Amino acid sequence: MKLDHLGPRFGADVHDIDLDRATDEELAEVRAALVEHKVLFFSGQQLDDDGQVRLGWRLGELTASHPVVGGVDEAHPEVYALDSADNGFADVWHTDVTFMPRPPLGSILRAVVLPPSGGDTNWADSQLAYESLSAPVRDLADRLTAVHDGNREFGYYLAQRRGGKGSVWDGEVVTRLDPVEHPVVRVHPETGRRGLFVNPGFTSHIVGVSAAESRGILDLLYAHLTKPEHIVRHRWRAGDVAMWDNRSTAHYANRDYGTAHRVMHRITLRGDVPVGPH
Repeated sequence: MKLDHLGPRFGADVHDIDLDRATDEELAEVRAALVEHKVLFFSGQQLDDDGQVRLGWRLGELTASHPVVGGVDEAHPEVYALDSADNGFADVWHTDVTFMPRPPLGSILRAVVLPPSGGDTNWADSQLAYESLSAPVRDLADRLTAVHDGNREFGYYLAQRRGGKGSVWDGEVVTRLDPVEHPVVRVHPETGRRGLFVNPGFTSHIVGVSAAESRGILDLLYAHLTKPEHIVRHRWRAGDVAMWDNRSTAHYANRDYGTAHRVMHRITLRGDVPVGPH
């Protein structure tokens, strides 16, 4: 297995591995590389939904497709279809499912239908972003807690399209999306590195400060997180698979392909409760 680094500590293209036939030793290398490089790209893969689910279970414990949105079909309740024909867009910076108490550890995304051009996905390194903040701002962020709320994006879907009954998540059927609190700075449970854990998609406000202060702090952190030097961008091709550590990244899918069709299938690995520096 050969890795081409896309940045000094962020992102890598992985070569010479067939994810559907990989040995346990190879997948252990992949798992270690995922933590180190945060987002990995694999080309020329032959995965279908069955193979994607098998791969996920070999890397960890799979969640349902999404707390609110059902699986792609009855045979694959773990697979979340992002279909542009059904409003399956992700054109806002976000970290997956942070509006739940236990967001996913990571995600595996597979290209199914691609537009002729466009539809690239960008990932931001939240640990590099934290480390490149000035020391006083890091100290402030270390002490803050933020509220994450899924109602803006998925409240209507849960009520109207799922009849108020979502998926089973952490052993319970999701019937409402109660806002949750997470530290603004998350300590990675495997490396101990700190990273920003707020995102425009699901973070609503900072706890214990005024609305104006909250907006100012979050705008500063978002602008810093998404600086070009913190980002890798992937141009999708048939057979591509991306895998990322949801504990140390945020991502954004470009919506620049007009009426062309784009379908991506995603699975997520069960994570833990985020822990902050204090």
